[in-house]
Amino acid sequence: MHLPGCHSLKEKRQIVKSVVTRVRNQFSVAIAEVEELDRWQITKIGISYVSNDAQHAREVLDHARRYIEETRPDILLTHAETEVFHW
Repeated sequence: MHLPGCHSLKEKRQIVKSVVTRVRNQFSVAIAEVEELDRWQITKIGISYVSNDAQHAREVLDHARRYIEETRPDILLTHAETEVFHW
């Protein structure tokens, strides 16, 4: 994700914390910032969801992605990928 309005790591961390908390509460997923921790306009978050139905898991993750895009117009989602693991 690109955070063009951020001008410091402190500002970035506030935005990321807000997004992580809101998505976690809204979708009951595990979510965390996973890369680019020290860059103030770039971040990568990972979202994980466990289900016995692969289609349902994809839908939850897709809804979470759209939720971020729709509720945070100040964040540009530059890349998203979904990977489903079968056990």
